Amino acid sequence: MNIPFFTNKPSEESFRYLEGNKPNHIAIIMDGNGRWAQKRGKARVTGHKEGISTVVKIAKAAVKCKVKVLTLYTFSTENWKRPKTEVDTILRLPKEFLHLYLPDLMAHNIRIETIGETEHLPAHTREAIRYAMERTRDNDGLQLNFALNYGGRHEIINAMKKMLADLNGANLSLDELDDQQVSEYLYTAGMPDPDLLIRTGGEKRLSNFLLWQLAYTEFWFTDVLWPDFSEKEFLQAVEEYQQRKRRFGGL
Repeated sequence: MNIPFFTNKPSEESFRYLEGNKPNHIAIIMDGNGRWAQKRGKARVTGHKEGISTVVKIAKAAVKCKVKVLTLYTFSTENWKRPKTEVDTILRLPKEFLHLYLPDLMAHNIRIETIGETEHLPAHTREAIRYAMERTRDNDGLQLNFALNYGGRHEIINAMKKMLADLNGANLSLDELDDQQVSEYLYTAGMPDPDLLIRTGGEKRLSNFLLWQLAYTEFWFTDVLWPDFSEKEFLQAVEEYQQRKRRFGGL
């Protein structure tokens, strides 16, 4: 299958080529905002602000592809180590993002959710998230997950603590534990595992993202920095996914 990519804004015909074996859940590590800004002689925070428009563009592309869940690695538990000015800017972006783009997301029937330890975020970030989730809760189209203050190892440790508490309280039996049962203790409970992981910015690692959920996910890497990531690259990733044969350990 060869999708006709001629510009960075594919035609509606390009999306129609993507019928059949499409990923239900796509996860994206949005890497390269800071480097994008530095290449232009600007402060790193400029790249983070530029990146929010890419979020909307790719969310709408996912809607056109009939993806059910799109999970974006927005702020990790390790990102607190960055300079305070950069952290403060990143954690103010949800409010700016929603102020600018919430009507557009509503028009595309997108529902906003979060995964991670959001209770430890600043009050203004939590309030922006709460408002967006409340406004979009009746939408039944694409579920757009923002992974905020998220760490894969921390998620697994939290799940283990909850399981141990239920075991000690006789609410869970060791005989009941299997992959599906463990998944119900994770932040992504009730969601399908990602079929496709996209990482922008040229790095090829998971960076503590969805460690349990990515066990059999297909990976797609690109050198394109997140602010430059377009519908064209998104569709190329989906097309390549469609050409792979997923065996899940079988033949």
